[in-house]
Amino acid sequence: MLGIDDAITSIWIGGFILSFTFVMINWLNKKWPKLTVNKYQLPIIVLMYLLVLVPLKWNGSIGTIGNTLLGIDKILFGITLGSVFFLIGVWADKKVRLVKGKQLFNYQKVVFPVLALATISLMIYYYGGYLK
Repeated sequence: MLGIDDAITSIWIGGFILSFTFVMINWLNKKWPKLTVNKYQLPIIVLMYLLVLVPLKWNGSIGTIGNTLLGIDKILFGITLGSVFFLIGVWADKKVRLVKGKQLFNYQKVVFPVLALATISLMIYYYGGYLK
């Protein structure tokens, strides 16, 4: 409808899923500290992805013929790529804090993952046509 490719949109969806998962795990840790949420992290992560992917499959968005990039469905490709690059952004933030001993600027914890998602979005936007 808006002319934005599914691969680009789903990159941001993948980052959002992971971000929301981290927020939910932190909230559960604060709300119920005796629950030891750390041993339930993997099931929570899987549940969050299923809450997004299952409705997309049911409404026919995933598995559409011709909606592929490198032979993979664009939505699955984008969500995977977005999740990986979001994790790279989180890792870069933690690495900078470890090396420098402090954050470099305000909102660095947000800027690094968003910058990673924006970078991969631009790369797929400009070079995605060549990946078929």
